[in-house]
Amino acid sequence: MTDTTQKINLLGLSPAKMEAFFIDIGEKKFRAQQMLKWIHQYGEADFEKMTNMGKPLRAKLAEIAEIRLPEVVYEDISTDGTRKWVMRMPGGSSIETVYIPEKERGTLCVSSQIGCSLDCSFCSTGKQGFNRDLSVAEIIGQVYVAAMSFHGPGERRERRITNVVMMGMGEPLLNFDNVVDAMHLMMEDNAYGLSKRRVTLSTSGVVPMMDKLGEVTDVSLAVSLHAPNDELRNQLVPINRKYPIAELIAATNRYLARLPDRRKATIEYTMMEGVNDSLENAIELAELLKQVPCKINLIPFNPFPNSGYKRPSNNRVYRFRDHLVSQNHIVTIRSTRGDDIDAACGQLVGKVEDRTRRSERYINAVQLDSNQ
Repeated sequence: MTDTTQKINLLGLSPAKMEAFFIDIGEKKFRAQQMLKWIHQYGEADFEKMTNMGKPLRAKLAEIAEIRLPEVVYEDISTDGTRKWVMRMPGGSSIETVYIPEKERGTLCVSSQIGCSLDCSFCSTGKQGFNRDLSVAEIIGQVYVAAMSFHGPGERRERRITNVVMMGMGEPLLNFDNVVDAMHLMMEDNAYGLSKRRVTLSTSGVVPMMDKLGEVTDVSLAVSLHAPNDELRNQLVPINRKYPIAELIAATNRYLARLPDRRKATIEYTMMEGVNDSLENAIELAELLKQVPCKINLIPFNPFPNSGYKRPSNNRVYRFRDHLVSQNHIVTIRSTRGDDIDAACGQLVGKVEDRTRRSERYINAVQLDSNQ
C-alpha cells in the first residue's frame, strides 16, 4: 500500500512549482496548466476524472500525488448572505474564512495563520494566541472551499468570488513565502484569474516585509493603522513599538511608488468609543495621511466578549468621517456584515491550540477584573 503521508499535495503548488513537479516526473510542462484548471476551475480532486491526461499519467499521479482539501467542520450563512466556514487543520486547531456578498462583488476574507502573534488589543483573534503558519495549500484551500460552495465538482467555476483580502486570522507578512505563492495562484489565469487590483494584503506594519513584498508582487495593499499617533498605537497595535508610524507610512509610500498604476492604499481604522474616535483624533489622522495616496476605511468596533471596548455612536463616526472628507480624503464606513454568525471584522477566533499561552493569560485577566 502507498504511504499517503509522502504524497505531494498539488493543491498548494504555485504555477511555477506545478511546472517543476511535472518536469521532475518526466512530463511536459503544459500538464501544469491542465492540472491547475482541473483543481481550481473545475474543483476536481479525482485524477481518474481528468480525461485530458492519459491513463499511465493518471496512474502515476495517484501513486505519488494527491489533492488534499481542508476539512470543513462548520459552515453558516448570515441573514445578510455572509458565509463563514470553520476549517480544522492538521494538529487540531481551526481557522475561519468569511465570504461577504455585495451588489457588484463577492469578497473572501482569507486567513494566513492559526491564531495571531501580534495581539492587537481590539481583535478577538489575537486573544486566542498563536499556533503556526498556514501552508500554501491551507491558504488557497480556503478559496477553493468558498468557490466550490457555489457549484459541484467537475463544473466550471462560476465567478462568485471577485475579490480576496488577506485579512482573516493572522499577519500575512509573517508567513511571507506561503502567502505570496497563494496570492500568485489567486491571480493565475489557469486558476482563479483575479486581478492584482482585486487581491489585497492587509498588514499591521511589518515594515521590512512590506519592502520585500514590493519586490515580488504588485497586489493591492491595506494598512491596519487604527491610531493617528505612536502613543495610542503602541497600546492598540503592539508591533508599533518596533515599527512606529513614521516608518510604516514611509514603507506604504515606497510600496505604492513601485506599482505600475496609480493605486491607493486602504487605511483601516477601527473606531472604539472614547479611545480613538474624537474629533481631535480625526484632525490628527487627516494631517498624518495628507501625503499618502489612500482611501480611509472606518470600521466601527465589532464587540466580542470581555474586549473592554465599545462601538462608538453613529454621530461620532459621522463627525469623524466628515472632518476627513473636509480635508479631501476619500472615506468609507464599513458596514457590519455577518455579526449574527460572528463573522464581522475583528471577530474571527477559530479554536487555536495556543503555543504562546496568551489565551490563558487573557482569560485569567478577565476573570480577575470581573472578581474585583
